[in-house]
Amino acid sequence: MEDEVNGSPSHVLLISAGASHTVALLSGNVVCSWGRGEDGQLGHGDTDDRLLPTKLSAFDAQDIVCVTCGADYTVARSDSSKNVYSWGWGDLGRLGHGDNSDLFIPHPIRALEGLKIKQIACGDCHCLAVTMESKVLSWGRNQNGELGLGTTEDSLVPQKILAFEGIRIKMVAAGAEHSVAITEDGDLYGWGWGRYGNLGLGDTNNRLIPEKVNIDGDKIGMVSCGWRHTISVSSTGGLYTHGWSKYGQLGHGDFEDHLVPRKVQALSDMFISQVSGGWRHSMALTSSGQLFGWGWNKFGQIGIGNNFDCCSPMLVNFPHAQNVVQISCGWRHTVAVTNRANVYSWGRGANGQLGHGDTIDRNVPIIIDALHADGCSGKRIESSKYPSSGKSFASLSERYAVVPNETALGSQGTISDKGEKFDASVPENDVSFDGSPTMM
Repeated sequence: MEDEVNGSPSHVLLISAGASHTVALLSGNVVCSWGRGEDGQLGHGDTDDRLLPTKLSAFDAQDIVCVTCGADYTVARSDSSKNVYSWGWGDLGRLGHGDNSDLFIPHPIRALEGLKIKQIACGDCHCLAVTMESKVLSWGRNQNGELGLGTTEDSLVPQKILAFEGIRIKMVAAGAEHSVAITEDGDLYGWGWGRYGNLGLGDTNNRLIPEKVNIDGDKIGMVSCGWRHTISVSSTGGLYTHGWSKYGQLGHGDFEDHLVPRKVQALSDMFISQVSGGWRHSMALTSSGQLFGWGWNKFGQIGIGNNFDCCSPMLVNFPHAQNVVQISCGWRHTVAVTNRANVYSWGRGANGQLGHGDTIDRNVPIIIDALHADGCSGKRIESSKYPSSGKSFASLSERYAVVPNETALGSQGTISDKGEKFDASVPENDVSFDGSPTMM
């Protein structure tokens, strides 16, 4: 693949999956998105779905270093301009712009301008940001205290989590309505909604401010949240999970919830280098490049060639024995980058989130041709059609599209896959399995 700008070889640097959309950062300052666009989460200035990777014209000449997907919104960060941009579904203030408006193209979050941000985590309806000085800010939905501010009031703009004053935070992660963080010293904290033990604090209570989790003296170096579960990795590569496990997403060989972190014994002899949590499934990448998946598998999102749920980690096979170097879980789909710089996707494809040019589900990894590293030209990737070339982001406030607030759902549910509504607070009321076999 070649960069459109200078013709030099281009490859995927980062990839992130949302509820039903996917965003990739390519070398050469190219950001592409595809999948469901109903809430503007693709950033192309409209609400159309995209079945193939499409370049965001808004980021022409911008130095984007990171992209992160929330459920139906997206956040990107630029080092050179020290700006954080967000777009998509704006209900409950998750975009951080001080209102509930949807944005169809990227717009800078004014409250974060000039701050040196090292990491951002996006949950379903809330966001967390860590600065280079290890300060933590949060914004969006806060019904269950997931912002860590000591209240249950939503925040339309980023606010500092005062409970972390004097504590050096290394990394944060966000789930549906819970949040976690790890410190530079390897301590794990949880807060927000705890009904299924997803905070790891030994009970099912909510926490309005961060509280330290005990993991048998192990130091934690990495963490990720699923919808209602949490995945953490120790400094020695050990894998721990806790929280909701109705679909086996904890990987302990059963479907039992766990209120405290428990080591995944099936992978105890491997060094885990990366983890990602989906709506009800989990993925773990080993230091040797092997990928394992488990949990809900109705749409093939685990990638093992069938649609049976798995309560223990299963090895995912890739063509030509390629090793995986990066993984990201969406709600019902999964994307991965291999050591050959190829991008694969599998799972739900109803809105084109797999990037294959169709709406077909896949239960094994399939290469995304438009991002193929072996000779495919970047010129085949279409760009957003709205005018943006040569214009600075200073004019974005005059150009972004807004959807009236009354079109938003509010805090009671989430629309997914064109018309399916889920009560965010009652996971048992899940959409039916439509006859797909499940090992329970």
